[in-house]
Amino acid sequence: MRAPTREPDFDAWFGPDAFDASYGHDLSALRAIEPPQPVPGFTAHWQARYEAARQVRPELERTPAGTACDHDVFTVQFSTTDGRRLGGWLALPRTGPVQRGVVHSHGYGGRAMIDPLALAPHTAVLWPVARGLPSASMMPDLPALAAEHVLVGIDSPDTYILGGCAEDVWCAASALHEVAGPVPLDYVGQSFGGGVGALALPWDDRFRSGVLSVPSFGHYDLRLQMPCTGSGESVRHHVQANPRARAVLDLFDAAAAARSLTIPMLIACALWDPAVPPPGQFAVLNAVEHAEAFVLSAGHTEYPGAEEEDTAWRARVRAFLAAASDS
Repeated sequence: MRAPTREPDFDAWFGPDAFDASYGHDLSALRAIEPPQPVPGFTAHWQARYEAARQVRPELERTPAGTACDHDVFTVQFSTTDGRRLGGWLALPRTGPVQRGVVHSHGYGGRAMIDPLALAPHTAVLWPVARGLPSASMMPDLPALAAEHVLVGIDSPDTYILGGCAEDVWCAASALHEVAGPVPLDYVGQSFGGGVGALALPWDDRFRSGVLSVPSFGHYDLRLQMPCTGSGESVRHHVQANPRARAVLDLFDAAAAARSLTIPMLIACALWDPAVPPPGQFAVLNAVEHAEAFVLSAGHTEYPGAEEEDTAWRARVRAFLAAASDS
């Protein structure tokens, strides 16, 4: 486990009037959090969704959009479930065969451009944007604002949008295979993309490894008790007003899903995070038996040393993906 090189001084960093975004947990308490058990029907629900998503033909369309790191870059559109078309970006190596693919997701703000983090020789990278989110997958029937997007369909497990977003990951994998062939795949996701990745990866054996950073949607028993500045706050208020939605969330708990992850995983969690409460993040980490842990001082906020920690994290991700490609 890689921990911060110095003890974070949250009072000095954020001031005495900031709310406690550690939620009263230090590192030892966070590592002791027991992730929830999957509710009855959990595995069957996700396996059925996966099988249905695998029937979708991606029919990827691409338009040249420049170059990056010895790759040709394209803007793309491809099909996902519910008859929707997603947008995003694709990078293909300019020389040599494609030997590996990476699906690189995003946070709840969507994505406006590529992130070169996973670009490497012989590696194709697809940056899909989940349904309804900016800038490449905006849809007239879906709100782009995270606080509204996270509530779409929340009163039924068949319509809750996080299920559709997990299906978007599987359809992105199919789109990447359509272009690059049936190469082994890795997944990279942060915040929203971290939580959705935890929901999607256990059921899809095309992925050989995964990287999750400050993952959301973990441990609703805790999450719903913890006020935050992220999408979880609108979910918390919705469940208070509509208690029957609570049972739906049990099927979309990223920490419960992560119990079924068996592939190599690298997971970064923050000790202080006002948007995604750390207890939920660490519940995802603790659910994965052999995950490599990377502890950040804070998440979703600026703080002294943030740039150095981000540089170290990105270097570790590149090394992890390189080791995965050699295995």
